[in-house]
Amino acid sequence: MTAAPFAVSPPGMTGGDMKISPAVVSGEHVFVTGMTGSGPGGEMPSDPQAQFRAAFDKIGAVLAAAGSGWGSVVEMTSYHVGLQAHFDTFNAVHGAYVHPPYPAWTAVEVAGLRRAGALVEIRVVARHGKAPAP
Repeated sequence: MTAAPFAVSPPGMTGGDMKISPAVVSGEHVFVTGMTGSGPGGEMPSDPQAQFRAAFDKIGAVLAAAGSGWGSVVEMTSYHVGLQAHFDTFNAVHGAYVHPPYPAWTAVEVAGLRRAGALVEIRVVARHGKAPAP
C-alpha cells in the first residue's frame, strides 16, 4: 500500500493565503512549489544574482525538510522574465547547486510572475530521500 501524499513546510515557510504547500511528497518523489528569490518578509532583491541565490536556497531548505537535497533533483523548470538578459547569471548560480547527473531542465520565458520584481520562479521534482554525494 502506498502512503498518502503529505505536505512539507520548513519552519517559517508556508503557503500563506494561497492555499499551497512549499512541497508535497507523493510516492518516491518530492514536488516543490515554484519559488522566487523573495526574502522572508516578501522583499525582492533588485540584484538578479541575489534573487537567484535566494530562490535556490529556499528550494534547498524545502528539499532538506523533505529529507532530500539538490543531489536528488531529477527535473527543474524555471520561468524567467527577461530570460536572455539574465540567463548567463542564472546559469552560473544554477551551476553552484546542481551536479552530475544534472537534472532535466526547461527554461521558459514569461511576461510576468505573481511576485512584483521577480525575475525567476523555479520549481523542482526530486527523489524522496537522501541521494549519494556527487
